Amino acid sequence: MKKHTLRLALLSLLIGATASHAQNPLNFGSDIKTADPSAHVWQDGKMYLYTSHDEECQQDFWMKNWHVFSSEDLVNWKDHGAVLSVDDLSWADNYAWAPDAAYKNGKYYLVFPAGSGHKDRVNPEKSTKWMGIGIAESDSPTGPFKDAIGAPLWREPYANDPALFIDDDGKAYLYFHGTNFDYYVVEMAEDMRSIRGAFQKMDMGGYEPKMEGPWVFKRGDKYYFTMPENNRALAYYMSDSPAGPWQYQGVFMEQEHNSNNHHSIVEYKGQWLLFYHRWLDTAASSCEKRQRHSAAEYLYFNDDGTIQKVRRTERGVADFAERVKSVIAHKD
Repeated sequence: MKKHTLRLALLSLLIGATASHAQNPLNFGSDIKTADPSAHVWQDGKMYLYTSHDEECQQDFWMKNWHVFSSEDLVNWKDHGAVLSVDDLSWADNYAWAPDAAYKNGKYYLVFPAGSGHKDRVNPEKSTKWMGIGIAESDSPTGPFKDAIGAPLWREPYANDPALFIDDDGKAYLYFHGTNFDYYVVEMAEDMRSIRGAFQKMDMGGYEPKMEGPWVFKRGDKYYFTMPENNRALAYYMSDSPAGPWQYQGVFMEQEHNSNNHHSIVEYKGQWLLFYHRWLDTAASSCEKRQRHSAAEYLYFNDDGTIQKVRRTERGVADFAERVKSVIAHKD
């Protein structure tokens, strides 16, 4: 009996150890399907992920709300629930796709795409689908967020996949994917409720592949424009300005399963991190197809500021807390 109990205890420890060392996809405490993770570190020192929410076995990316998750160790996450829904909008009823967030003027802002209509993939000329970009605000990073203007920021061009970048001087730049309108940037007004001036076509150094999901960040004196090149592999440019001109640097994460990717890059507690989504088979799923799940990896830079290639791993950032402790101990 004692041997049997000991075996069970050892098995339990082994299962626990395995689970603690396998964190891709990220464990949000349920079987929720998420994609397009937008990562931000706010003044309270926590990591926040703003994600789109895939309905179980959803039809053609018909999506209805956005979720927020927070963590201090990147292993234990709190789901703050749906912080905004298309039901809260008067100008859209579907396509709650990839969001982003920003903090400015003492408020938290959620910039999001949404739309209406139907995309006819067989007869594209019959499609009625339209998408625009909205802006919502809250006093809390976990919402709830309220549609700030009751309308999209603009109606033409058709646009989605917004990315907000707040520069050191407080200026806010909005990047996005638009139909026949990629590689444009526009500055946000000071109150974050409208755009300021005209759309600016950026100089991409002569290389402009099909893209979605841009993400812009700054490291040192360099700005990075990152994106899924041809909507698959993650690639990047570098510049001395948030509006370019940009110089193409290449792919830093290859595609997987010939499926799309969407990502964010942020520094947290001395570690640079890449958040992205994976298309994975799910044992508990009611349909037999890959579905999207948020994941994370460490990101490393070369001495010249270029990004090293990133491999997808099952472990991900499961040892984040141990790494942070090691860095602190080394400094002491």
